[in-house]
Amino acid sequence: MGSVVAINQRARSEEQKTFRRNAVLKVAELYFLEVGYEAFSMSHLAKRAGVAKGTLYLYFETREEIFLTLYEQSLIRWSQIFINDLPVSMTSKSYAQKLYSTAMADGTFLPLLIRLEHIIEHNVAIPRLISSKQIFIHQVDAIAKVTSIALTLNKPRAIEVVKTMGVLLIGATQGDQAPSLDNEELPKDVRDLIDSFSSEPLFIKNAARIIEGIRSESFTET
Repeated sequence: MGSVVAINQRARSEEQKTFRRNAVLKVAELYFLEVGYEAFSMSHLAKRAGVAKGTLYLYFETREEIFLTLYEQSLIRWSQIFINDLPVSMTSKSYAQKLYSTAMADGTFLPLLIRLEHIIEHNVAIPRLISSKQIFIHQVDAIAKVTSIALTLNKPRAIEVVKTMGVLLIGATQGDQAPSLDNEELPKDVRDLIDSFSSEPLFIKNAARIIEGIRSESFTET
């Protein structure tokens, strides 16, 4: 127990610093899930974590570095769940449905993925960005390995599926980040328009088409 340090105590050893950094991240994720991206502030995070605001910058150079770290954690967490749920054989539609449902179940993953390339990655140091990209490469490789088995694809085609699904997932779910109008009384034409852009059917339908196309191309190559 001697190596454990409270979050509001000064961290001295590297082990204590790691413990404190992880403790801040746990508070940060709960805070993010509560208030979202735009309302997230370092001042309020410091108060919730019981530390001085300046202390946060000992562990994270920018607010976006916290978001990048939370994204990496959620990427690894989601990847493992998705990988564990994949059978040895499945249809393109089932694959798309499984990917969508597991990604949506993680409240941190998609909101940060959507903002990753346009906002978050522009506000972190290059070495930190490089290490994040290496984590991404590793996770894509791990997902592609099981995807190649589940969809009967060679490794390059499986990687193509995984990367394409990521791009499609971002595009299809961006509308989900807008203010919710579920409980509002809306004209039928407006409600029909909103429903037509619902991310789940939009993603699954188009994802299945793309996967089928890649599988067909893979079949003609053999």
